[in-house]
Amino acid sequence: MKVDKEREIIMNEILEQIYRIGIVPVIALDDAKDAKPLAEALIRGGLPCAEVTFRTAAAEESIRIMAGEFPEMLVGAGTVLTTEQVDRAVGAGAKFIVSPGLNPEVVKYCVSKNIPVTPGCANPSDVEQAIACGLEVVKFFPAEAAGGLPMIKAMSAPYTQMKFMPTGGINAKNINEYLGFKKIIACGGTWMVKSDLIKEGAFDRIEEMTREAVNTMLDFSIKHIGVNAADEKESMETAEKFSDLLGTEMKNGNSSVFAGSLIEVMKKPYLGACGHIAISTPNVDRAVYHLGRRGYKFNMDTAKYDADGRMTVVYLEDEIGGFAIHLGNK
Repeated sequence: MKVDKEREIIMNEILEQIYRIGIVPVIALDDAKDAKPLAEALIRGGLPCAEVTFRTAAAEESIRIMAGEFPEMLVGAGTVLTTEQVDRAVGAGAKFIVSPGLNPEVVKYCVSKNIPVTPGCANPSDVEQAIACGLEVVKFFPAEAAGGLPMIKAMSAPYTQMKFMPTGGINAKNINEYLGFKKIIACGGTWMVKSDLIKEGAFDRIEEMTREAVNTMLDFSIKHIGVNAADEKESMETAEKFSDLLGTEMKNGNSSVFAGSLIEVMKKPYLGACGHIAISTPNVDRAVYHLGRRGYKFNMDTAKYDADGRMTVVYLEDEIGGFAIHLGNK
């Protein structure tokens, strides 16, 4: 099936948003009155995204409320089984469609209407049908029950262009294991939006758990500290002292000297009044998105990219405590 250019643009924009967000909360709402406070909790917690499942009568109205009142939120419809549900979901404001399995009628209908669709696939035959429909991303469902990450890796070997969004059994303990595989653009999850919390109206707790989920995904840690030296001689002397202190080897590079992996001494003053702090994260693109939502700005002139066009290094615009801060992939 030929995929037209307009659809490619729409799909790429939606998929790029999902990739940067990283976690798609999968929600089942029994009462549409919960849609607004739930959306507010997700946005405040750092995940302006939701897949509202069509398993309940309140789904359509819930999508309408979320999409209408929170235009910054990426709202999709899940558990979509028929073309009639596609029309209802899109009419309510859904930006993407997700289904538990691959129904060719539903997928082809979405493709013909330029509606981003991510059908559930659990085996190679499903993936081949998705490829035939012109799709580049599929949902892997039920993820843990269908073989988890090993199964996704096995299917990625022959289907090199296909990417996955696993859902089912994803939680705070295994999400970074999944997201660490490059063929996975994001994960769907319910652990921060459990139905009992919604029914109890525990939206503050949902906001807290959402924030915890984002922080778990970003998984920040100190990679090294950079110290500015006046010249190469001072750089070597300083690095020698740190190496002796820490009992580590020195590594002399073109622009700096490392004392082990913790201390980098620059051979001439670089960014930061005192130096720089390198913070590692599993995905710099994702970290830039989420920190950007918190108001941080980045010096894009310092950004570096890999062969796939994904960011690997970037500095914040502002110093903190006299230190320039740069993010780098783990």
